[in-house]
Amino acid sequence: MKQELKYIGEKIIENAYQLSMTVGGKNLSELEREKDDILSSAIHVEYRKKIFELFGISLFTDDMENLIEKVDEWSNQAAEIALHSGLSISDSLRVISSYRTVVWEVFTKELAERQFAAITILDVSKTIDPLLDRIGRVMSEVYERHNTNLMNNAYSALEELSVPVVPVTDGVAIIPIVGSIDTQRAMLIMEVSLNESARLNLTDVILDVSGVPIIDTMVANQIFQIISALNLTGVKAYLTGIRPEIAQTIVGLGVDFSHINTRANMRQALSEIGFKKVE
Repeated sequence: MKQELKYIGEKIIENAYQLSMTVGGKNLSELEREKDDILSSAIHVEYRKKIFELFGISLFTDDMENLIEKVDEWSNQAAEIALHSGLSISDSLRVISSYRTVVWEVFTKELAERQFAAITILDVSKTIDPLLDRIGRVMSEVYERHNTNLMNNAYSALEELSVPVVPVTDGVAIIPIVGSIDTQRAMLIMEVSLNESARLNLTDVILDVSGVPIIDTMVANQIFQIISALNLTGVKAYLTGIRPEIAQTIVGLGVDFSHINTRANMRQALSEIGFKKVE
């Protein structure tokens, strides 16, 4: 049986080029063939030939671990090429699935003529099918990582837009905060405020929290850290927009705001900064 498997493996290697030309062949619908043309231009024949050669080697190799590493490497590259070509994951997996059909269609007649034992045919399937499944799994993981990165980048861009630094005059800017503040967003506010303060050469920053729905102990601590960081860089920070109900909550929590420059609203803070600059 080993000799039969080796014979089939060598035949696959020998005919790898022809097999790679057959991927996406006559059994696919017109729409599928059109989509497969995209993959054909991306994963050219020589590239597809490599995976058929690996399929052939898998039938008689004694180093399956090394072969699997090569299959994984091919799968990662194939997924990257497909992504850059704009191919969806479903279309990529459909084309990969067609590799199985190609192998059997090409060798059906020869296998019948040589009257290979049924166990041999089963062993071929038991060897190649898991490799095809592995290719599909690896490619899916690449697509998933790609989509996750896209979502994270989009989220980061959206977050940055949620921390606008609005210059009102030389050295003075307002940072209006709208929405809830969690640890991640607090870090972003600190990063943006420090970077923009340095870039704009700010001396005074008004942090307005009138759009923050809840200020609890955790949020208050985050605000303290932001203001402390600004002060350490020589920027005087003012906190405005604390609504009466928020003030009552802060007092009830026992949070001490006495060391923070708090003002009722932005107009009051701007007036104080303006008086300072006139003096």
